[in-house]
Amino acid sequence: MDKPPAMSSHDVVQRVRRVMAIKAAGHTGTLDPFATGLLVVLVGRATRLARFVEAHSKVYLATARLGVRTDTDDLTGRVIESSEAGGSVGEDQVVEALGRFLGTQLQRPPQYSAKHIGGERSYRKARRGEVVQLTEVSVTVERIELVEYRPPLVTFRAVVSAGTYLRGLARDIGERLGVGAHLTSLRREAIGSLRVEKAVPLDRLSAHDLISPLTVLGSIPTVELGQEDRVAVSHGRAVVDSGEAGKRVSGTVVGLLGDGELVAVARADSGWLYPSVVLEAP
Repeated sequence: MDKPPAMSSHDVVQRVRRVMAIKAAGHTGTLDPFATGLLVVLVGRATRLARFVEAHSKVYLATARLGVRTDTDDLTGRVIESSEAGGSVGEDQVVEALGRFLGTQLQRPPQYSAKHIGGERSYRKARRGEVVQLTEVSVTVERIELVEYRPPLVTFRAVVSAGTYLRGLARDIGERLGVGAHLTSLRREAIGSLRVEKAVPLDRLSAHDLISPLTVLGSIPTVELGQEDRVAVSHGRAVVDSGEAGKRVSGTVVGLLGDGELVAVARADSGWLYPSVVLEAP
């Protein structure tokens, strides 16, 4: 889906449920209401593939405003610090600051995030005025580039690992420049091999827009199963990794196909394929 602004990711899922006349549906990779762009919605038994989709790298087009910090690290929050210095930062300084975030680093999640603390979402505690101490997590910025700089607005494109907060990245860019910053706009352009250009606008959604579960997994290796192995896999049993026995690296994710359709997702181990997620009912 191409999520429009002013809608939550949950709202989009609800629309999909109504149009598809199906109860089992869920999104992967939440987009905040103000954000737009690619939102993958899985339906039926394919909801079990969520963790594989969420593991893909993501591409974002983001804009940060320098000189203003908010308590949510984005435009929806309360301003907690403001400075005119944000408009006087040079473009070469911005480019240098962006480059400092390339690679793997620790990132502090925003206080207003869905992270669990003591069994409760962080944003719920923050809304009550509690001081939330979130543990830094390892994230990777695979690519980051300046798209446009119109002081105090910095528009950049970033390719990031799963779990990276663009709100956090905007905040940290501001801190690196010494003027503070917050995220003012965000559009997700890609998840793995899926591109927003091929996504369905919400107002044109129909049952004909469903795509194959295999498509959302990207370029994983696949194995076509014979009928006997297909039955075994549908019951959750491991099968021999035909033709590749002992060759695949242990833990490799493999798509198991029946007549070209995804039957299950398995992990390779010592010449065997152990189903992790089974889509086909016995």
